[in-house]
Amino acid sequence: MAPARVTRDGDEPRHVPVLLDRVLDLLEPALAGGPAVCVDATLGLGGHTEALLTRFPELTVVGLDRDPHALELSARRLAPFGDRARLVHAVYDELPSALADLGIPEVRGVLFDLGVSSMQLDEAERGFAYAQDAPLDMRMDPTRGITAAEVLNSYSAAELTRILRDYGEERFASRIAAAIVRERQKEPFRDSARLVRLLYDVVPAASQRTGGHPAKRTFQALRIEVNGELEVLRRALPAALDALAVGGRIVVLSYHSLEDRMVKRALAERSTSRTPPGLPVELPGHGPQFRLLVRGSEPASDEEIAANPRASSVRLRAAERLGEDT
Repeated sequence: MAPARVTRDGDEPRHVPVLLDRVLDLLEPALAGGPAVCVDATLGLGGHTEALLTRFPELTVVGLDRDPHALELSARRLAPFGDRARLVHAVYDELPSALADLGIPEVRGVLFDLGVSSMQLDEAERGFAYAQDAPLDMRMDPTRGITAAEVLNSYSAAELTRILRDYGEERFASRIAAAIVRERQKEPFRDSARLVRLLYDVVPAASQRTGGHPAKRTFQALRIEVNGELEVLRRALPAALDALAVGGRIVVLSYHSLEDRMVKRALAERSTSRTPPGLPVELPGHGPQFRLLVRGSEPASDEEIAANPRASSVRLRAAERLGEDT
């Protein structure tokens, strides 16, 4: 989910999404001009959905989120739109079953705003932010699944090395894993402050000066592991593409290279001809299913990053579904 500014209106958090105008403009050709359904696969606090429902008066948005607290807050925010906002407690790879339960055979738009939400980062007790001491939880859905503390206290050194290397792209993965295993024998890990202290001790000072906060990559890796984010995304992307009607559009906002590479591959596969190389004509039914709407991936502008530093890592990709005879 997009890192975004969260301001306050009374006691309600207000989510100001990253790249909001660009997202709306990309989805407009698919959503404007008549009744349509769009899926906000990562609803969060409902900022994108609120803007979509406001801009397109005949639109219905199906909003999915695994976090019950986010659903509760977004339901209050979106209440003025009535049944045009249909919210579902689900992980985004459950998109097909969510649509089937609602009796919706296809949609005109899908939006993914990946990663951890501002609300989750800003609520210290969730354990996502290394700058605040909190229980090592990191579950986006706190009602189910393994916590970050359980990962730290039960995974082998080899398993910890793998997730730190693969999900955090951490250069010192094996050194950190060995230190975790050594320290948990004295006392199990429970809170984030102890893990952060360990990382300050283990990550070389030179790397800390040039590579950012020493906990950044480890916390990212733990969050991805706890929530199965990459496995969920791997299943969700083809499901979302299959759900789009002809002329429908998908927009994906990613916040680290692992997600972006996965999105790039999924869109490239569907945007490439399946006719064997060397044939003089396109075989029927073998043409590209989608066309890419942006060149490469788009970052946030300098102005947006200055106003909202959490937008600094965003990368946007988008595509449109083509007709069968294309």
